[in-house]
Amino acid sequence: MTVSRVMNQTGYVHPATREKVLRVANEFNYRRNGLARGLKMQCTETIGLVIGDVANPFAAEVIRGVREVLTARGYTLFVCVCEQSIKEEVAAFESLADHRVDGIIVATRASQSGNAHLKKLIESGVPVVALGRDFAHRHTDFVSADHLKGGYDATAHLIQLGHKHIGFIGTKQTYGAGLKRFQGYLEALRAHRITPQEQLIVGGQNDADQTPGYSTEEIGYAGMNRLLDLRKPPTAIFARNDFTALGAISAIKQRGLCIPQDVAVVGFDDVPLASHTSPPLTTVFQPTHEQGKIAAEFMLRRIEALEPMPRAERVLPCRLVIRESTVAGGIGAN
Repeated sequence: MTVSRVMNQTGYVHPATREKVLRVANEFNYRRNGLARGLKMQCTETIGLVIGDVANPFAAEVIRGVREVLTARGYTLFVCVCEQSIKEEVAAFESLADHRVDGIIVATRASQSGNAHLKKLIESGVPVVALGRDFAHRHTDFVSADHLKGGYDATAHLIQLGHKHIGFIGTKQTYGAGLKRFQGYLEALRAHRITPQEQLIVGGQNDADQTPGYSTEEIGYAGMNRLLDLRKPPTAIFARNDFTALGAISAIKQRGLCIPQDVAVVGFDDVPLASHTSPPLTTVFQPTHEQGKIAAEFMLRRIEALEPMPRAERVLPCRLVIRESTVAGGIGAN
């Protein structure tokens, strides 16, 4: 029992005795059997995080926020990446459940089959927290930035600059119902009496918006080229995220066009690279690191509760950051 208290850091043990136990454990290369302890305690002190694309700085910030909270409480984080297909996402859910994680944080885009699988996991007793994912369940907590208002503000900014022919890159109109920033784009157009045009809404060559992953530079590049090939190309672009905006900027420059004089560009997320692009990118800042921390806190609260917990929700404000990709010369950050 004394050895158990030392190795599990519980209860009082005299310092000299503790030092002796640790010295012998080191000599015999002893490691605590986490699986056996997990079976006994009905927990493994591990949390799974399912995310769309680790190459995107948004994902890195989410992971950093989640780890910051979990590490302080003695939990280990398992990260699963599923950027290609919903099948890959479901496989991640199953793998984490098979490894008996104490809970799963999901930061991918919602899909019908993905949500159905999450509901089965919840019904089997696995705690789930949705981060930015459009998934409503009474036993699932939810944290997100206000993507709807962020999308509205980005589009309204372009309209206030005089643009009426505004494209969106990163989804298609038929698949954008669960993408709040896209819905904000549509709301802003309609609020200013501008009819959304389906040909101005593109998801890229392979319509990768149907996958749980994030929109990429490749999607931005391919989507921008498709829009520039139109008989009447858009004068402004709202990209689903900053990486998509970078791809769009590359395509615009290759066509010999100027930003923002020929085409204005707005992104979303405000990743560190956004202020160092050429020209610096106007974008919507969202508190990504804070969302990761809150998701982890929600998860621990649900795991450690002695009785079923009601659904908790947090929606954090976004902020439009105006740079030179929409206003020549720049006017600072709002």
